Order: sequence, then C-alpha cells, then structure tokens
Amino acid sequence: MISSKITGTGTFIPTLKKENTDFLNEKFLNADGSALASENDVIIEKFKAITGIQERRYARAEYTSSDLAFFAAQKAIEDAHINKEEIDYIIFAHNFGDVKVGTIQGDMLPSLATRVKYKLKIENPNCVAYDILFGCPGWIQGVIQAQAFIKAGIAKKCLVIGAETLSRVVDKYDRDSMIYSDGAGACIVEETTETDSGILSHATQTFAKEEAYYLHYGSSFNKDEDKNVRYIKMFGRKIYEFAITNVPTAMKMALDKSGVDISDVKKIFIHQANEKMDEAIVKRFFRLYKMAVPEGIMPMSIHKLGNSSVATVPTLLDLVLKGKIENQSVHKGDVIILASVGAGMNVNAIVYKY
Repeated sequence: MISSKITGTGTFIPTLKKENTDFLNEKFLNADGSALASENDVIIEKFKAITGIQERRYARAEYTSSDLAFFAAQKAIEDAHINKEEIDYIIFAHNFGDVKVGTIQGDMLPSLATRVKYKLKIENPNCVAYDILFGCPGWIQGVIQAQAFIKAGIAKKCLVIGAETLSRVVDKYDRDSMIYSDGAGACIVEETTETDSGILSHATQTFAKEEAYYLHYGSSFNKDEDKNVRYIKMFGRKIYEFAITNVPTAMKMALDKSGVDISDVKKIFIHQANEKMDEAIVKRFFRLYKMAVPEGIMPMSIHKLGNSSVATVPTLLDLVLKGKIENQSVHKGDVIILASVGAGMNVNAIVYKY
C-alpha cells in the first residue's frame, strides 16, 4: 500500500528578538478606543502568565514571508537529500501573502509558492506550485493534501511550507499584538511503501456558523487611525473555548482511525497559540481516554518564538527532530500527533509514526 512520510524538515527563525519589556511604552487601548485600566507592566505580566510568551521573533525589513519560506525550504530539501527538480508539488500555507514593511497590502501575485519555486531555481514545469489559505492549521492541511496526491499516484515528492510575517499585520494599539511573531517551517513528504511508518491517519473540520469570524480583519483600536487600514483581530475568549472543545475531539477522531492505542502516543506537536490553551487541549484529549497527561508529551516553543501561525508546528517539529529543545526528542517507532486550530474556524490533526 502506498503511503507517505516526512523525509526532511527545515525552519527559519528570524533574528530580530522582541521581548515583553519592549512593549512597556506602547499605548494599548480597548476596542472602543478607551485606555486600558491597568498599567502596561501589569498587562504584560498577565499576558505572560496566560500565553507563556516571554519573547518573539520578527523578520528583518528586507525579508518577506516568501523569503523566510525559501530559507526553510532549502533546509528541508537538504535534510531530505533529494533533487529539487524531482519535487512534484510545492504547497505553501500562509494567510496574508508577502507584506512589505511600511505597506498596508498583502502581495499574492504571483502566488508565494511560485515565488519559492523561482527562488529555488526549479526548472521542471511539472512541479506545480500553489498556496492554501487555511488559518493556522494551513501547514498541517498542506501535509494532508500532499499525502492525498501521493496516494492518488500523481506525486512522489512534495514540499510543504508554512510561513508568515504576522508582525506586519497587527494593530500596535491592541494588546493581542504581543502574541504574534514571524517565522517559517517546511518539510518534504515522500511516497513510501513502508507499512510501519509515515502518516497513519488524519482528521479535519471547519466550523463556520457563529465561529466563522472569531478571527477577522478589523480597524485599529485607535480611532484616529485610518479606518480603511485593516489588521488581524480576534475574539480571544471565544477562540479559547472553541479550541479546548473541538481540537481534542479532532485529535481523537484521527487517533481512533489510526488504530493506535492512546498509550502509544509519545509526543503531541500542537499549534503554539497560547500555553494555557494548549495545556487545556491536551488535558481534555487525554481525559477522553480517561487518562492523565504523560509528563513531557507536549514540546513547547511559544515561550521564545511566540505565535507564528502556520509556521509553529513545522518549526516545533524541526527543532525537536534536530535536538534543539531541551529534554525533547523523537525516536524511530514513536507515534506522534500534529494538531492545530485557527481562522475559519478550522481544526485538524495527523497521527504519524516515525
């Protein structure tokens, strides 16, 4: 039976570090434009306690999302030891396109996947490049699509990328701006006939009733700013409640389809959105099986890297595989779960065996 497996990973972590203390002099406002009741030091300390974020990374001014993606893609191709001309698909997950510093418009013409193909100097016209917009779960969904192409017999090697420069689409007057960061992660997904490794199962759902606009574009909280300039906005409490309810069930759907016992799951790589939310998701997931959360099962990178949307899961996976997160590792035969939640509202999960 034809299946698929990840044969190489790569990441690009921007060099510009922005610590929580760098926000002390910002002017945070409520949605109605009024000043927040607390001082910034109190706001920042509460923010850290909830999200776990101490610092985040921003891309240098000369780089856009497609540049970050190119850097990560190069590393993934090198890690997989493949000929780039043999790549059948380049699937690029993002949400805002290339946003240059000082601009108010995302650039997606040509597609960012096409830009990466151009930067990689791939000449093969049969290498098909396209973008997907799927919120933060975009990279995981790209991996699911790559597997579908491979199982259908129309691809043998796919490059899947998640990259974003969220620092350029945030409202500096909104305290939620402290959550977001920039980064890129990529992987090579290849055909395999191995029956004891690779993607075992997956699950994806879209909730689009009242949940559809939990993440959306909105005007600045500063009413003196141009109302036609739009920024990423979210209903944080609603997203939290949605995530802790629906992500565990999606993970369970995927795991139950895989035939793997919950006790055999060694690691969970979950979208780095909010530390408390991720902990609650994993706790509820294990509660569905009447189990306590095993120690060390959930690697985290949000403390130092923040929330880079589609880039968090591939970045976290690469860091663990390369031994760059203390006391975290993945070994041959380990079963892991990849899971995410984001704009749409979308949730998805993959059960994978190394």
